[in-house]
Amino acid sequence: MRDKTSGAATLINDGCKIVGTISGSGSFLVNGVVDGDCELDGTVTLADGGYWKGTIRAENVIVAGRVEGDIVAGGKVEITDSARISGTVSGEAIAVAEGAVVEGVMKTTGPAEPLEFTEKRQED
Repeated sequence: MRDKTSGAATLINDGCKIVGTISGSGSFLVNGVVDGDCELDGTVTLADGGYWKGTIRAENVIVAGRVEGDIVAGGKVEITDSARISGTVSGEAIAVAEGAVVEGVMKTTGPAEPLEFTEKRQED
């Protein structure tokens, strides 16, 4: 999903802290800290080193950083190997990389059976 994002993202850079509610559309890249909730029509990417305390509501969500709160995606959720999540994760489809830590419940809202799984890692 990360490869399919298009256009320039709204950037919350390292060293920046946002407190409150964020709303809007488009792609959002968070390298800093957010203390609050969001209602976004687009993709939210929480980079490695980024921190979010609150509820993330977006079309798609990619997590490489730390989340203390719930993630509610209308579409897909990608959880990378560096992610640390405390809370409920829900989305149409959820992909979790080996090494990720999720302390909470994961709920898929899409089809009961996986449509396709493609392993992209190479064996050493």
